[in-house]
Amino acid sequence: MPQRMNKEAAQVVDVKAEWAELAYQALLHEVNLTPKPGLVDRANNGAHRDMTLQYFYRSAEAIEPWFTRFITEGEESYQRPAGEILRRLRPLGLGCENAMFTATGGVNTHKGTVFSMGLLCCALGRLHRQGRAINAAALGHEVALFCQGLVERELNSAPVLSQQTAGQQLFHLHGLTGARGEAQSGFATVLTLSLPFYRRMTGQGKNQQQALSQTLLLLMSLNADTNVVSRGGMSGLTWLQRRAREVLRACWQKSPTPLLQQFDEQCIARHLSPGGSADLLILTWFLAQFPE
Repeated sequence: MPQRMNKEAAQVVDVKAEWAELAYQALLHEVNLTPKPGLVDRANNGAHRDMTLQYFYRSAEAIEPWFTRFITEGEESYQRPAGEILRRLRPLGLGCENAMFTATGGVNTHKGTVFSMGLLCCALGRLHRQGRAINAAALGHEVALFCQGLVERELNSAPVLSQQTAGQQLFHLHGLTGARGEAQSGFATVLTLSLPFYRRMTGQGKNQQQALSQTLLLLMSLNADTNVVSRGGMSGLTWLQRRAREVLRACWQKSPTPLLQQFDEQCIARHLSPGGSADLLILTWFLAQFPE
């Protein structure tokens, strides 16, 4: 009996390590994708003056051990009401953010991903402990349950404008919900748009670089990216979305690399960095590793 218990425990550890490794690889696939308009990649630092590729590598390494902790929290709280989970995750999220900031000297490389991937990892642990099927749709649904009412609590019921965070100001000025809205929806943008698109691209024989590049363009063309609005206002977002659609269409007829390089130069000149779309690309690749 003890031998059997040890075997089962080892299997649980193995699957947790496997999932944490997938989350880590998702971060690396995103940052290594090149060229990437306005974003840090292997060619340049995009529209950023305070970030380099090495910052993202150090950040990913610092964050990786925390993914297992998020999964473990999901397992240990599997009987708790879904509405309690977000509160229970906050200390872990803050610890993970602190590890990131320590690794980067205070530079925010993956804060959005810490939030979203932490939720998904917790959902993984919870579904696994409950013996339920694990797929992208089930994970998104679980995250939506964790985050019910999040936008109302943290964005809509904000203090006066002068005391609001940047995210709260963007919500009140433009109705943008950012990462909180995506989480509250169960990552609907990923599940209904970017994930099916990415799977279709790979199913048609595109290699991973091509599929990720075109999926990023799709996200940039559709996502109301608060990172872009913070830098370039709504006019910057409108330009970025329109240009992403143009480049995505052109990629079907021409070699995509020169088009992406030109788009990158244009984003850098306008100081626009679609970090929110990059975060969603990370989730897209991660969720694509699970059964449909």
